Amino acid sequence: MYIRHSTIGTDEIDDVILVAEDLAISGIYFPQHWTKPDWSTFGPAVDVGTDPVISEAADQLRDYLRGERTSFDFDIVLHGNEFQQRVWKILGEIPFGETRTYGDIAEQLGDRALARMVGQAVGHNPVSIVVGCHRVVGKSGSLTGYAGGLQRKAFLLDLEEPSRTRSERLF
Repeated sequence: MYIRHSTIGTDEIDDVILVAEDLAISGIYFPQHWTKPDWSTFGPAVDVGTDPVISEAADQLRDYLRGERTSFDFDIVLHGNEFQQRVWKILGEIPFGETRTYGDIAEQLGDRALARMVGQAVGHNPVSIVVGCHRVVGKSGSLTGYAGGLQRKAFLLDLEEPSRTRSERLF
């Protein structure tokens, strides 16, 4: 297994760490990420320009952050327990520009009482942005927890907000 990483700069949300495992992306983290694994699991640093897997993910991520892309087209690999995998699958199904609450996801899993466990799984999503954990909000639509920080979460939600909703909110 070939694991490596690169840190890319973005104008919109500062640095992002991309971790690749063989031919897939296995991690997208921020330097101050609350639930970031130990650096030793990221493998050696590589130049983004010389690694085709990381380069493609970086290009697509930058396009998304500039509002030029609404989905991603590169392979990912997610390592987690069965419950986390179920939650992350649901996260991956939340459409661009839409949100769900932790309770909505818990209900989808069959038990609204799982909302706290859903929150923990969301917080441990290894490929933030691509598997849209930023699209999960609190019960009243409030911004709650984001391992990359609430400022980044607000930026990502604003980026995805439909123009009609934005104009209604502004006027």
